[in-house]
Amino acid sequence: MRIKVCGITRREDAELAVDLGAAAIGFVFWSGSPRFIGSDRAKAIVESLPAFVTPVGVFVDQPREFVEETAAMVGLGAVQLHGSESVAYCRGIRGPVIRAIGFAEPSDPMSVQAWPADITLLLDAHDPDRHGGTGRTVDWTFAARVAAMRRTILSGGLRADNVATALERVRPYALDVSSGVESRAGVKDPERMRAFFQAVEAFGTVRLPPSPHASADRRSLGGGG
Repeated sequence: MRIKVCGITRREDAELAVDLGAAAIGFVFWSGSPRFIGSDRAKAIVESLPAFVTPVGVFVDQPREFVEETAAMVGLGAVQLHGSESVAYCRGIRGPVIRAIGFAEPSDPMSVQAWPADITLLLDAHDPDRHGGTGRTVDWTFAARVAAMRRTILSGGLRADNVATALERVRPYALDVSSGVESRAGVKDPERMRAFFQAVEAFGTVRLPPSPHASADRRSLGGGG
């Protein structure tokens, strides 16, 4: 199971995530977030990552030029969009794209089919102000129906004590965790991180059947990373 640890602001948190087996590390470049990080600090952390770990940048309704300049400067492997970005906007981004979809209530899974297959969808709790990192879960029944149709990253309120249930019910392609492994916004808690990865590993070892997307390569965490 691929895991992305998002909202990284400190090198030591990124290093621990990598040691625990994270496939991707997320950096929030939207200044409205309590997990905001500047490009220079993010670049320094990215330069310390192993080549097999994908750095992902999170953006919210920001100019495409800013997104692409930041991606090039920091060395991002994928871009994650958390605002109201359109299909056309996503199509204009060079490189893998993850599009976060926030749902306030259960919806028709077919509504996600408007998004091209090469754009990886991330399901998160709807929040028009904070745009992620709320600690609230999504509707897992709905998420499971989406995950059965296409490669899906599950986010929203995941913690060590509920991730096994989420995996059993949704069977996503990957997980995205942020607030559930923090001591405060932007500061990861080592024990919570270890407990989360251990819970995922224990579930996979005992109960998780092969994913229908298991043959896809690791870069698909970024979309298409």
